[in-house]
Amino acid sequence: MTVYDYQPVYGGAACDPGSNGGSVSRIDLYTAPERTGAPAATAGPAARLRAATYRFTLPDLPDGRYWCTVTFTPGANTHPATDRTVKIDFPLGTGLLASAEQIADKLNVPLPLSAAQREAFRDAIADAQSDVAGHLGRPLLPTPRTLTDARPLFGYDLLDARAWPLNGVDDIVTVAGVTEKADDRYDVDLLVGLDAAAEKPIVRYVVAHAAETLRNDPAAGGGRRVTSVSAEGQSISYEAAPSAGQPGSLPTLDSLNDFRKLLLRPLPVVPAQPWPYGQGRRYTRW
Repeated sequence: MTVYDYQPVYGGAACDPGSNGGSVSRIDLYTAPERTGAPAATAGPAARLRAATYRFTLPDLPDGRYWCTVTFTPGANTHPATDRTVKIDFPLGTGLLASAEQIADKLNVPLPLSAAQREAFRDAIADAQSDVAGHLGRPLLPTPRTLTDARPLFGYDLLDARAWPLNGVDDIVTVAGVTEKADDRYDVDLLVGLDAAAEKPIVRYVVAHAAETLRNDPAAGGGRRVTSVSAEGQSISYEAAPSAGQPGSLPTLDSLNDFRKLLLRPLPVVPAQPWPYGQGRRYTRW
């Protein structure tokens, strides 16, 4: 079994059916983009993971791409809606930020992929992730952490990380699950750190980096973009890629600088006499 997190969109905006009396009822997975005939698998209903995010538990399926339809009811007094834009590439939960099928889309490689192609594409994705992690100076996958018998702070939703007392944590915190216990106490599953798979700029860079690496490697079978070949085959012209910063250009590592972890250093404080005898604390920088 594996899990897939879905974010409903209704009327051009993010939707949270669970908070409006609705639900995310089912997902159907098909082996062709037409999404017709009998589905390869069906799952549901989805569990509300946090605001506007719902989790499906899917059966194990062979590696490859599946085209999906998701049925959900936006609210208590609305008709069911069907989302026909979802694509899922198996396997899920491998720690890679992109799938081999996403790389194939960029390289115009037809699906389904062979086992050798899939392994080559995954290796390129892993190399791209290593470059991103080195540039950001932090891991791209969050670390699990569990709070036991914790009491939430008043005024916050249980799925809000601000509701839980965390000591010694200076990074992004996401609530993965909450289990209620006796006496208003809870066991809380948390994810601490950058969840790069949920950050579209990072995913886009990894996909572009991996695809361009394979495209410029003749042994990988991607092939550079050819625009013309002479009649005798003695000269070949290749498509010129847009310069950095131009529309259609590849993203650069500098575009990910906002995801670097900030380092905070407290200002040293010189103790002062208590009021009204002192002039307050004096702050100095070094």
